[in-house]
Amino acid sequence: MLVKTMFSIDSIANKFRISYFLFALLLCATFVSIFMYAEMKLEQELVKARLIQQLALSQEKEGEQPVYIANPGIKIYDYDNAPANLKAMATDTVQETPVTVDTEAGSINTNLHFFLYHKNNHRYLLTYLEDSELVMESYPVLAIFEQLEDIFANALRVAVILSLLIAAIFSQLSSRQITKPLLDLKKAVETDHQNLTQLTHLPSEVGVLARAIDEKNQKLEQYLKREQLFTGDVSHELRTPLTIIMGASEVLASQLADDSHLSEFTNRISNTAKETSEIITALLLLSRAPEKLDTPQTPINNIAVNEAERLKYLLRYKSVTCTVVAEQEYFAYVRPELLKMALGNLIKNAFQYTDEGEVIISIDAEKITVTDTGLGIPEAMMPLLYERFERLELPHNDKQSDKIEGTGLGLSIVQRIMTHMGWKLTHQANTTGGSTFSIYYQ
Repeated sequence: MLVKTMFSIDSIANKFRISYFLFALLLCATFVSIFMYAEMKLEQELVKARLIQQLALSQEKEGEQPVYIANPGIKIYDYDNAPANLKAMATDTVQETPVTVDTEAGSINTNLHFFLYHKNNHRYLLTYLEDSELVMESYPVLAIFEQLEDIFANALRVAVILSLLIAAIFSQLSSRQITKPLLDLKKAVETDHQNLTQLTHLPSEVGVLARAIDEKNQKLEQYLKREQLFTGDVSHELRTPLTIIMGASEVLASQLADDSHLSEFTNRISNTAKETSEIITALLLLSRAPEKLDTPQTPINNIAVNEAERLKYLLRYKSVTCTVVAEQEYFAYVRPELLKMALGNLIKNAFQYTDEGEVIISIDAEKITVTDTGLGIPEAMMPLLYERFERLELPHNDKQSDKIEGTGLGLSIVQRIMTHMGWKLTHQANTTGGSTFSIYYQ
């Protein structure tokens, strides 16, 4: 993992190192190109001057000839007598082409320099066959140039290597200095506000960023504090009337005859009050930091069975069966109130949106799955699946549309619980219709 981080292209430090190295490489390539161009032009001018001088000497000595030969390696043609391939390529600028020459020692590869020259309304094609041994003896200027060319070429190679090495070292040192304030800012954000406050006084960009983060943190703290106070106040204010309702229902139930038809209503009042109290507890748990929650070993099977039984009234007058499938008793380290709320919302949705068929609640060693044969979720709604206040809208002519109640908060709450517990919620559309929601708790 450390090696991957060190060489990650997304790292600011690595981006800076690469940029600096590429800049140095581009700069070296520019200087090399300039050197090579200057060397080529200088060599062309030296060759051109030497050949023009030789043409004048040859004409003075031999008069007008179709071809002048001057060793070493110089051959001057009257344009009409020049080789066709050179005539096709020749211009006023000295050019160079590779050739193979047969010598007593065998064939050698060298370069032929040539150009077109106008003199007294007459054209000549001047050529020079490059040969280092002959140059050293007959052309001192070219010989010196060849020696200087080798010296400068070697010096340029060393300069390029040193430049790239210096660029690599300098970019490494500079990147550390550039990223150090960012790392200090990261450490300050992760630790406490005192360290962050120290960075807010810096005049650099890091100080600006630190001040922005500090302001944002203060706003978030105020928001979270208001939310916690609101949740705590609401739960406190609701618990008292819920306790009174549960107590009154128990008193009422004790005064009814055992076979009274009113017993069902008193039980519903008591159960609803208890469920509401559990919901309040779950909401209070969600307002706390996950690391501050105790997570006892909780039986999953019992909660699944109890939630299915509690919500069974939603299947009244429907030809829908509900089955809980588990090979053994499974447990999860979680607060039972949170698991009950999450699983209850998934089962409630499955019951509400399934008119016929079945709902299967499967439990295994890694996940809890709720599968139904209901309406399913349209593709257009998938991006908003876990958004608050988004709910499946039924056609207006659907008789079931008026019977389904909801605020569109169920899946949003489930997703929030999953995030809070570090679990995972997935959805999959069934090929035969309906949906499958899976809670991965391992």
